[in-house]
Amino acid sequence: MSLDTYPAFPVWMGDIQSRTEAALGRALPAAESIPARLHTAMRYSTLGGGKRVRPLLVFAAGEITGAHPDTLAAAACAVECIHVYSLVHDDMPCMDDDVLRRGRATCHIEFDEPTALLVGDSLQSLAFELLARAPHTEAARQLEMVRLLAHASGSCGMAGGQAIDLASVGKTLSQAELELMHALKTGALIRAAVMLGALAGSALSTAEHDALDRFAKRAGLLFQVVDDILDCTASTATLGKTAGKDAAADKPTYVSLLGLEGAKSFAAALEAEALDCLAGFGDRSRRLLELTAFIAHRQF
Repeated sequence: MSLDTYPAFPVWMGDIQSRTEAALGRALPAAESIPARLHTAMRYSTLGGGKRVRPLLVFAAGEITGAHPDTLAAAACAVECIHVYSLVHDDMPCMDDDVLRRGRATCHIEFDEPTALLVGDSLQSLAFELLARAPHTEAARQLEMVRLLAHASGSCGMAGGQAIDLASVGKTLSQAELELMHALKTGALIRAAVMLGALAGSALSTAEHDALDRFAKRAGLLFQVVDDILDCTASTATLGKTAGKDAAADKPTYVSLLGLEGAKSFAAALEAEALDCLAGFGDRSRRLLELTAFIAHRQF
């Protein structure tokens, strides 16, 4: 596709978000199917909200390797199911105890705590079912996609980062400790989204794989730093979740560690590093370049 016929980024983003929403709607059990309350809660938590940054990253990385749209859609839905499950559990009273997510009542408030627990469990299982039945021309690469998402979701990834986060309330962490926590809690799933998109298509060279992996790690950290900035600068209405909650809970953040201006400077440096990692891909990385700017400069 020539540059002059390439859809503008907002058009492309809207198309991928709509495509992901439709694919999730098909993948989730019907609300009326037994057990209806659980399936209704799964759909409530997953559909109709969110930036869909991880699915966007899947599709953008898939452009680098020429992946088939159906394979990318399955991977995008899988990573989003893991993300939503983490949000549902994170909002529960035993974790962050929040009442607002994506502009509406959290799952345990709208339904109840046992249902919210089962929603998270069910979405996690569904993610791997979707990856396992995704169309792919190479079974070994499909198996690697399953392994990658499982590792990113577990104790050496997202769940481990959440455990460190809970144990760090009221403590002062060094920047290295904070980066490790968020490399696991937030970064692991963002990195997985990028690498899933790449694995959905043709194989990369070792140098290309390593460059994309470095990009994914920088992008994941950038997302978290911007999240910390927005938590203390944006309103609850804008964010769709409770603003200022990290500070109120005495959680270590990049703003509490570096100050607001220091956090903004760190975000700018991470954005530059992420973009530099994509230099060797040419126009194949155009969407990842645009997404990096979106992540860095978003207002919600």
